[in-house]
Amino acid sequence: MNLKNKLIIIVILLFNITLYAQDGQLLSGTVLDANKIPIPGVNVIVKNATNGTTTDFDGNYQLKVKSGDVLQFSYIGFISKTITITNQKKLNISLLENANKLNEVVVVGYGSQKKSDITGSVSSIKAEEINAFPLLNAEQALQGRAAGVVVQSNNGGEPGAPVNIKIRGNTSINASSAPLIVVDGFVGASMPQASDIQSMEVLKDASAAAIYGSRGSNGVVLVTTKKGKSGKLSVEINSNYSVQNTSNRLDLLNADQFADYQTQIAINSTGNPNATYAQGPANTDWQDLLYRTGSTSNHQFSFSGGSDKINFYASANYFNQEGVVINSNFERITFLSNIEAQVTDKLKLGFNLFGSRGTKNGVPTQSTGETANGGGDDVISLMFRFMPDLGVQDANGLNTTSTIGDNIDNPYAIATEAINETKTDINRSNLYAQYDIVENLEFKTTLGYSTTNQTVGTFRPSTLIITAGGGTGGKASLSNLKRTNLLSENYLTYKTEIGKSKINLLAGYSYQKTTNERFSAGAQNFISDSFSFYNLGAGSVSVLPSSSFSDQEIQSQFGRVNYDYDDKYLLTATVRRDGASNFAANEKYAIFPSGAIGWKVSNEDFLKDNATISNLKLRGSYGVTGNQAIDAYESLASFSTLFTTIGGQTVGAVVPNQAANPNLKWESSYQTNIGLDLGLLKNKVTLSLDYYNIDTKDLLLEDKSQPTYLGFSTLASLRNIGQINNKGFEISLNTKNITNNDFSWSTDFNWSTNKNKVVSLINGLDVFYDASPGYFSVDRTHILREGEAVGLFYGYDYQGVYQGGTLPDGTATFAGAVAGDPLFTDVDGSKTISTDDQKIIGDPNPKWTMGITNNFSYKNFDLNIFFQGAYGGDIFNLTNVQLFNGDSNASTAVLNAWTPTNTDTNIPRVVANRGREISSRFVEDGSYIRLKNISLGYNLPTEFTEKLGLTNLRFTVSAQNLLTFTNYSGLDPEVSYFGNGGGDSASSNTSQGFDFGNYPTIKAFNLSLNVKF
Repeated sequence: MNLKNKLIIIVILLFNITLYAQDGQLLSGTVLDANKIPIPGVNVIVKNATNGTTTDFDGNYQLKVKSGDVLQFSYIGFISKTITITNQKKLNISLLENANKLNEVVVVGYGSQKKSDITGSVSSIKAEEINAFPLLNAEQALQGRAAGVVVQSNNGGEPGAPVNIKIRGNTSINASSAPLIVVDGFVGASMPQASDIQSMEVLKDASAAAIYGSRGSNGVVLVTTKKGKSGKLSVEINSNYSVQNTSNRLDLLNADQFADYQTQIAINSTGNPNATYAQGPANTDWQDLLYRTGSTSNHQFSFSGGSDKINFYASANYFNQEGVVINSNFERITFLSNIEAQVTDKLKLGFNLFGSRGTKNGVPTQSTGETANGGGDDVISLMFRFMPDLGVQDANGLNTTSTIGDNIDNPYAIATEAINETKTDINRSNLYAQYDIVENLEFKTTLGYSTTNQTVGTFRPSTLIITAGGGTGGKASLSNLKRTNLLSENYLTYKTEIGKSKINLLAGYSYQKTTNERFSAGAQNFISDSFSFYNLGAGSVSVLPSSSFSDQEIQSQFGRVNYDYDDKYLLTATVRRDGASNFAANEKYAIFPSGAIGWKVSNEDFLKDNATISNLKLRGSYGVTGNQAIDAYESLASFSTLFTTIGGQTVGAVVPNQAANPNLKWESSYQTNIGLDLGLLKNKVTLSLDYYNIDTKDLLLEDKSQPTYLGFSTLASLRNIGQINNKGFEISLNTKNITNNDFSWSTDFNWSTNKNKVVSLINGLDVFYDASPGYFSVDRTHILREGEAVGLFYGYDYQGVYQGGTLPDGTATFAGAVAGDPLFTDVDGSKTISTDDQKIIGDPNPKWTMGITNNFSYKNFDLNIFFQGAYGGDIFNLTNVQLFNGDSNASTAVLNAWTPTNTDTNIPRVVANRGREISSRFVEDGSYIRLKNISLGYNLPTEFTEKLGLTNLRFTVSAQNLLTFTNYSGLDPEVSYFGNGGGDSASSNTSQGFDFGNYPTIKAFNLSLNVKF
């Protein structure tokens, strides 16, 4: 090749190299959020140029760039980021969430709104908060996360125990104070699995909740489950395993201490200094015997995806919990699927399907005391009461029974031999269609149907000598509940803009029917313990069966207007008219209106673009909501059956049961809410303040004043008489403390107060209740009184130990008392204690509740620390009433009881039976602060997950209830004893704060794995 040709080739090569340099290089990478989750749809553009792209479903992008180009990454809800290109070929980016959440869309009744446009009081909890740590129930995600919302398990850490939610205090007395749960538009639905939930909104004031009318006075929890997105199929696996233990144990007497204690009782009771107690052969720690290390397994598989026309989400979940008390467990399988299809440009169809099967095997806890032999079916209280000097079985191989006090079986025998099985099947389906009639006008119709089937079986074998009835050959029962729920809702939505005005109109109709069918049967004296409750015919003695049927219907018309002028002035007006079958003929319909205004002060010219105040909104609302949570047919006259024996033959009769009340109607809550939303420093600091006042009138109270000569077997009938008031403050504060590429720290804090007061009662008279176990043989433990809070503790005011001689001024003792006996306030001045000396001795309602969460992230690590607490709520320690009574085992505190040589003590001398006094001696401060959760997560770097073919791989270790700071001497300050009426505390507003036989709260350590494909 000659020189000329060589030069031409060199020139061509140089020219091509120059062209290549001008064209640039291919850059690729992935855009992730702070949790290392890919973000689809991120705009990636070259600044001051026309070329750009967007990330795909997995957050990946490719773009031709050249050295010196400035790339800009932007996406709604995240802080934009710019990067100058050198000669990289791969560039992975993390975008941080924008502190400004004002454009965030939140769900409201029958629609959604921008957060900045909401005029009512609404708290929102998103998926990342819900899944910050493993939950046994999705409802627990609300605890400490939303101001004004109190969440509590109905029975500690019992597997499968329901959860009680109260929003802004007790808004009723006899009717339920539980909020309305709405899942994907289905009113009155059960909660799905936490990992299936996209968001939860809590509607707290009348402006937000009045769209649900007669069911909105206790607040509304709106749950939105996850939906699919168009793009590549996404598969996710969540797996969690936890180890659990009791968070606390009681200090009880061992066998030797118990023998000394009983000897002292014998001496004090007989006056014989030589009296002794015959100590048993064992030294049993019943807590060690009955408590164990529990565990929870929770595994979920889900997949989602879609196209322009259809998207889907489906999941399957398996949950299994082995309780910390032997023989207690809960197993549940859950399925959920959501499908949405854009059939035409105007028509969209959707279908939600949910199903679950749960089986709960529980040991008897929270004894009502209504069973024979002193409430001897309650394993938790029995492990505290039973003699430590006895073993599980005696020398003859029979289960031991008590040797002092009430006749009871030992707790281990009951825990291992008694059967308590509950099987619950829940199925829910919801079909909806949305049609765009004309521009800005759409129609949506939904048809939902749900069923709940619950079967409860109990069996007490003949080996439980006392619990099974003593020589009855065992006893069994079987009951069933079938509940069906049909829902049809239809509504129109119209949106338009006229100049500076934005108008959103809603109008609709709703119909819902709920049917309940129940039956129960039982038998005794079985020929073999092998038959359990599945063969009641094997019992030679049948227990009278029972059955019932009820249905309730509610039909409604509702409407709402949202008006926005110039993005500054907001107006919301809502009205709903409800008609319910469970109210009287004269009062079946009621109207529930509400109105709210809002002023976006920060959008005014004098604040616009202010460097400090980035958001300022004032809110005010007033409205009426209702509560119709009573049983069907309460307004009607009814009959009941009566059986007697005449001439050796059983004869039945029908007798009047209750009188009719043709004017029975809803309770109505008149609610005022004044709020302020403030954002500072580009919303790095956001603050919401709310003041509320709720007057609930026409209370559904039981009137027991009708005379017996009318012949009704039920003297109490519901009437609309009485009023209560709730008022309080709520604070929600969010701060973005540090935000940079590698490290971020944010804090969420909420604090709320609630002051509850009874305004009026029937004829202004006090109403007394008894929440103690039936075998306590007392008749009152708490009171309703005008001018006081709901459910105050009522009893004697303990003043210490009587030292003998002259009584201190203003005090008295029970008749026959001697030195060392209890001393009480002499209320009536009679010098002797009687029921006339009882008074208010405590208040279970906390003065305030709070929650604080700190979230930290550093590169691929993140840390969540969550504290939750309450201040000022008293606890009535019924457990200590029993343990200081003298007829069972006792707390080690009795070792410091009064004796002639130990007079400087607050504990009276020991006797055989104190009568289980209800006094302020057993009222304790229930204030606490709890480290509810601490969790550390790690996301595997993208370069490793890509090699594994994964989108994300995350490991998390966490612990729940690790630390509790409290002065309460019982097992746990979060208590909820059912009371002697049984059932659950969710239906009671008057027996809060009692502690007796609760399943213990658990301390858990978890390991979690999240895999995304």
